[in-house]
Amino acid sequence: MQVIHSIDALRAALKPYVMQDKSIGLVPTMGALHNGHAALIKESVKDCDVTVVSVFLNPIQFGKNEDLDKYPKRLEADAKLAESIGADFVFAPSVAEMYPEGDPLTLVRDESLESLYCGAYRPGHFRGVLTVVSKLFLITGANHAYFGEKDYQQVFLIERMVRDLNFNIKIHRVKIVREESGLALSSRNEYLSELEHSQALSINNGLHQAKELFEKGERRVALLRDVVIKSILANRGQVQYVEVVDQKTLQKFSAVLQPDVKVVILVAAFFGKTRLIDNIELN
Repeated sequence: MQVIHSIDALRAALKPYVMQDKSIGLVPTMGALHNGHAALIKESVKDCDVTVVSVFLNPIQFGKNEDLDKYPKRLEADAKLAESIGADFVFAPSVAEMYPEGDPLTLVRDESLESLYCGAYRPGHFRGVLTVVSKLFLITGANHAYFGEKDYQQVFLIERMVRDLNFNIKIHRVKIVREESGLALSSRNEYLSELEHSQALSINNGLHQAKELFEKGERRVALLRDVVIKSILANRGQVQYVEVVDQKTLQKFSAVLQPDVKVVILVAAFFGKTRLIDNIELN
């Protein structure tokens, strides 16, 4: 496996595979790889002839008061993990390599959805995500890309970007990987104290309580939301949002769900200073 830092070097390394019409899989990450990322890499290795794992802490998707500076950085360990799973390349560019003229003036946006849910509390976040992901698609020429469903809004926006801009790439959703406790794996979990980690289990517990109610026939949006909110608040979490939304459009529901609708509950909450997200589909 090779660790490559420049765009030109990566394109040169991938050119023989492109010429041979080999399939290229891309796993975009910000580093601090864990078993959730490992699941994405495994899917790419299984499906594709070549797998590229990008490790890039993208500054333009972080706001002024967010955790860019303290976000875990451990490229050597990330590369070892990627290699152990079967990745062929780790692409780890500098900020100057990706944005040689500073913050880009050309940005990829989804005006109808970028300001909802996570976007409402992280202005500019999804513009940064869509811009860097589109750059990675173009740099690698990948045929396949792999994203975890924990970032539900993110993967929805990326799928729509691919359709709207005619990228010749297939997006693969990979199910949320969880600890045995049920907490969704995240690089930010390591910020949690032991007590906060225990309290954070209330997110998944509340989501499953809502799912049980849904499966018993409950269709009132307010009640489904409230059971999640109460679970988090009872464990000293701070709710940022809990919304019941349409899987197909990501538009939120506010009254009573129709019998045939496919629903996902999206959650963001703080435990201490650590912001966590999660979701559950109700079909």
